[in-house]
Amino acid sequence: MNPFDAEALRRSLDGAALTPGDPGYDQGRRVWNGLIDRHPAVIVQPAGPRDVATALATARESGLEVAVCGGGHNVGGAAVGDDGLTIDLSALSRVTVDPGARTARVGGGARWKEVDAATQVHGLATPGGTVSDTGVGGLTLGGGFGWLTNQHGLACDNLLSAEVVLPSGDIVRASGTENTDLFWALRGGGGNFGVVTEFEFRLHPVGPIVRAGLFFWEQERGAEALSFIQGIVDMLPRRTGALVAGLNAPPAPFVPEEHHFRPGYALIVAGFGSESEFAEIAQHARAGLAPLFEFTTEMPYVALQQLLDESAPPGILSYEKSLYLEQFSDPVITAITAAMPLRSSPMSFLPNICAGGAFAEVDDDATAFGGSRTPTVLFSVVALADDANILARDRQWARDLWDAVAPYSSGIGGYVNFMTDYEDDRVRASFGAAKYERLSRIKAHYDPDNLLHRNPNIKPALTRA
Repeated sequence: MNPFDAEALRRSLDGAALTPGDPGYDQGRRVWNGLIDRHPAVIVQPAGPRDVATALATARESGLEVAVCGGGHNVGGAAVGDDGLTIDLSALSRVTVDPGARTARVGGGARWKEVDAATQVHGLATPGGTVSDTGVGGLTLGGGFGWLTNQHGLACDNLLSAEVVLPSGDIVRASGTENTDLFWALRGGGGNFGVVTEFEFRLHPVGPIVRAGLFFWEQERGAEALSFIQGIVDMLPRRTGALVAGLNAPPAPFVPEEHHFRPGYALIVAGFGSESEFAEIAQHARAGLAPLFEFTTEMPYVALQQLLDESAPPGILSYEKSLYLEQFSDPVITAITAAMPLRSSPMSFLPNICAGGAFAEVDDDATAFGGSRTPTVLFSVVALADDANILARDRQWARDLWDAVAPYSSGIGGYVNFMTDYEDDRVRASFGAAKYERLSRIKAHYDPDNLLHRNPNIKPALTRA
């Protein structure tokens, strides 16, 4: 093992290598979660895949732990570590759209807002999360829920191919016809197998104008509201996305001033169908159990993609846990409504994504995605605060609520993209025994030394595939 030589690394790169004290170093080590304050020995900002290969070789030769930063939105701070080598893909953010083929090639460091802007020029989109600042890479490799999931599945379901730099330094293409085992593993198995420098996505006609509605019920009617909301979700047409949230009403212009910051429960729907179809949804929501307030509007698709951005500002302190639920059952509703008044921070909330339709039409074994393909509620409990002491209290609140809901879940492993703590048992449970074993064999083939382990880690099998 050789000592790390920063100058030699710089000379071998077309991109940059930043060490402590260099201009841009502190910016380069910052990630979305303000709780993460780590200092890598070097941050490599590659200009292309060959620079990534060079960075991985340097890490192997010098014994530096590798972290890979796409958008830096991972709550646990997987994108940066102390005293190691961070590969910051932010310069690889180009998005190239082929409107005729309805495909897009997207750099590994791009964020979803860049993809949305480029594809919407042509009235096209692919499922891409609910916060526009999220990185394309992390979200896609872990699965990728979004507003379009009911219509078009997960982000990983729409991945056509990927350019991957393997830990060996080889640069390969993975697709349905090339390196098919790797392609299967990339679609849900996370960043365990290589560094993806380019994604190719299938696109769909979307927008440019869509419909959105928010229906809000106060905390005092929480149990009744969640039961009612479940009924609405059950009847939603395929061309609708839905998110059910426990939160404080935002101080937004569409919220009556007297209800600003009021705790309660919201159904947020995104309509991609006809005006009459959306009007019928809104009528059901307001007629069955009158909301405290509501807001419906038309908006550009890119605005829908940014609708929740203010709920997750960069630099906020955060902790998150998740589970999969079949529905908001009575015991789950009891646990949620008992816990919500106990939050210390008004920013802490429950964003629950409802997924069915195209999501449920993909075979469980078609991709490495760690979750059943039955219709589901992705239950997520998020502690958010701008003070570390308050965050510590709400971290425990989040854990307590997760513990209360877990007995009613359809899989305690949860969604790998919403993990802060990477306990081995939860990672294994997320994928299930058979899928984890398959991933482990693929890991042993492509990364036998587990160089890429700052993630929901798949341990390489003892016998290589």
